[in-house]
Amino acid sequence: MRINATVIPSLAMSNSLLATLVLVVAVFAVVMGIVTYLTLLERKVAAWIQDRYGPNRCGPLGLIQPLADAVKMLFKEEFIPARADRWLYLIAPMWIIVPALVAVAVVPLAGTVEIAGQFVRLQIADINVGLLYIVGVGSLSVYAVVLGGWASNSKYSFLGGLRSTAQMISYEVPLGLTLLSLVLVSGGSLRLEEIVAHQSGYWWGWLPRWNAFTQPLALVIFFTCMLAESNRLPFDLPEAEQELVGGYHTEYSSMKFGMFMMAEYAHVLVSSMVLAVLFLGGWSFWGLRDEQTAWYFALAKLAVLLGKAGLIIFFVMQIRWTLPRFRFDQVMRLAWKGWIPAALALLAANALLLYWMAPALVYTLANVALLALFVFAGQFSRSPVTGRQLSLRAVESELQTTNP
Repeated sequence: MRINATVIPSLAMSNSLLATLVLVVAVFAVVMGIVTYLTLLERKVAAWIQDRYGPNRCGPLGLIQPLADAVKMLFKEEFIPARADRWLYLIAPMWIIVPALVAVAVVPLAGTVEIAGQFVRLQIADINVGLLYIVGVGSLSVYAVVLGGWASNSKYSFLGGLRSTAQMISYEVPLGLTLLSLVLVSGGSLRLEEIVAHQSGYWWGWLPRWNAFTQPLALVIFFTCMLAESNRLPFDLPEAEQELVGGYHTEYSSMKFGMFMMAEYAHVLVSSMVLAVLFLGGWSFWGLRDEQTAWYFALAKLAVLLGKAGLIIFFVMQIRWTLPRFRFDQVMRLAWKGWIPAALALLAANALLLYWMAPALVYTLANVALLALFVFAGQFSRSPVTGRQLSLRAVESELQTTNP
């Protein structure tokens, strides 16, 4: 794969303290606004799939519904279970929303913009280990789920916390291996801005040099791990209403419950933005270049990034209302028998191809071949993990033996 050696002058810049503070406030306001209306989008997508109208009472087209939900959450009854650990019970909903809001700090939003003769990079923190920072911060959310499940002093909540711990830790392994493989083919950099720059340019003059085309297996693994880390269907076993009432947040009400819900959508939003940066070129698009620093180009780049993230979110919501929930043994088998070996094989293949300086098409063919191989192998490794599932043929044979 040809490594893009283009040097972006804006990478050497650092924003002033005032510009950083303004950017922090603006990004926080935009993210929270989007998160608020993702709840409405979820209900609209569900209604569209189920052939219903969806929310349409509060304001035109139901656009005021998220505000009405927020007011309802604020005025609902506030209670704390009698035998709960009070401080941990209160910390959990605050803790769970922090990792998603903090992770967005290293996402390159729209390159560089010129304001009053000063160049401002639209990225709160451009650090050398930005990708590692996202992985580390994202892994902190599991503690909030465990705290919420344990501090509630409820068996349903505790089981939800245990499920979430096993699930999140299991899927962080293939996630980390996939990101390591992606860094390997992206010039060895952990800076998200440089990963975006590596995907600039086109093949044959029209096809973007996105990692999604050269690393399709990595994209599939990353997307699956993103769903599992966000507790989205078909990986929502920590909540599992039919089994655990509400899972780890069963005993929460009022705005504390609302913060758990906001955290889920915040994680989906930030994860979708990171996926767009890693695999879809971030803000890069036809006709947009880094040296274009006018404000209208910055708005166009931001719209491109949010548009890509929006398409990913829409697909995530479609999956929720399309696929059934996996069993817990299926979730564990997919992680440990499926994606971890696949991620290791992908890492080895990319290392060999990089050593041989193979062209981009060979990377794509290797990824497709590995994906087909593991899908084919998965059809022959469907043995039960828990031992509770019975083979109908074995039962029939035993019945014939005992009752000739």
